[in-house]
Amino acid sequence: MLSITPIPALNDNYIWHLEKDNQHWVVDPGEAEPVIKALNGAPLSGILITHHHYDHTGGIKALHKQYQCPVFGPKSIKGVTNPIAGGDHFSLLGLALEVWDIPGHTLDHLAIILTEESSGGRSQPHLFCGDTLFAAGCGRLFEGSPKQMYDSLQKLTSLPQGARVYCAHEYTLGNLHFAHTIEPGNSVTSKRLADSQVLRQAGKPTLPSTIAEEIATNPFLRCHIPEVAQSGAKHLGQDSSKQLDEVEIFASLRDWKDHF
Repeated sequence: MLSITPIPALNDNYIWHLEKDNQHWVVDPGEAEPVIKALNGAPLSGILITHHHYDHTGGIKALHKQYQCPVFGPKSIKGVTNPIAGGDHFSLLGLALEVWDIPGHTLDHLAIILTEESSGGRSQPHLFCGDTLFAAGCGRLFEGSPKQMYDSLQKLTSLPQGARVYCAHEYTLGNLHFAHTIEPGNSVTSKRLADSQVLRQAGKPTLPSTIAEEIATNPFLRCHIPEVAQSGAKHLGQDSSKQLDEVEIFASLRDWKDHF
């Protein structure tokens, strides 16, 4: 049975800790010390990296030095021992792993999808999406274009509705407040915000979410919804009756969120 738990790091990062059959892997270790503490003497089997930003890679050097473990990630990253790229398939922890290119936040950004198969033949995908898709949000466009990010997000929504989404930051409350501003008539967003506030008040993470939750509440995945499109047009100072395409709406929302 696969166990996936968050290791809090830095200000609001989560390093995801994967454990199965006494093997331990981590995703996006922004620092080493929280990982070493969480392992509590167990060996680290390997590291997975989604993109090159330091808050996702800062722990690589120290962890590799201590555990001599492989580091899988984009070839552009110093310290990666096993370069991976979109289209790669291999087995990890006895499970199928697939890599997708999802540029936008950075040009080297990868999605890592690990799929469990149950005894009943059901599959449960686990999506590690770094800073591309957040709970009720998406990452800033540091390197890619709005169209690249929009296309990457659309690609992620093609995953099964029940796919679990493990993003790398606890940004949920801020994202949901923005989502409610964009689409105040969305009762699902209002409930998710209330539920997330309860979790955070109890000191609990709001993650993982699911693809279904994101499709229902994430404004960056809802640019085709009239209320969201009208909000995006209004931010651009456009007459809401003028037809804007979904990439233009997305770009407007991303600019708005940058200054929200």
